[in-house]
Amino acid sequence: MKEFQSLSHATWECKYHVVWIPKYRRKSIYAYKKRIIVDSIKRWAASRDVKIIEGYAMKDHIHLCLSIPPKYAVSSIIGLLKGKSASEVMSYGKRAEKLARGRQFWARGYCVSTVGLNEEVVRKYIREQEREDQKQEQLKLQFF
Repeated sequence: MKEFQSLSHATWECKYHVVWIPKYRRKSIYAYKKRIIVDSIKRWAASRDVKIIEGYAMKDHIHLCLSIPPKYAVSSIIGLLKGKSASEVMSYGKRAEKLARGRQFWARGYCVSTVGLNEEVVRKYIREQEREDQKQEQLKLQFF
């Protein structure tokens, strides 16, 4: 049986697979930035009772499986996570690096889908994302 959660007037299970990318799809999620981004996302998700079921920060995108209470809109939670993590990552580093980007770290928009009954499939996909990307890169190299 599914594990439902409760609020004062609702019983719910709302899980979403979310993906977003850095501006211009730069490979900019690495080293100290990756740690800042991950810590920021965890901290701000917890502040709104959002559970991170599975997550992975690739060099050029973020994958998350989130359980978001129905009292929050998905768009507001994604906006919070992207906004706060961008603010924190851009407050570190060299001044010239900050000015060159125009204080924008994430690209506009995101991809979201409901998880539904395929939660284990989505979680496995997120866990194995890096391996799949490496396979795709090797295939590209073989054809060129």
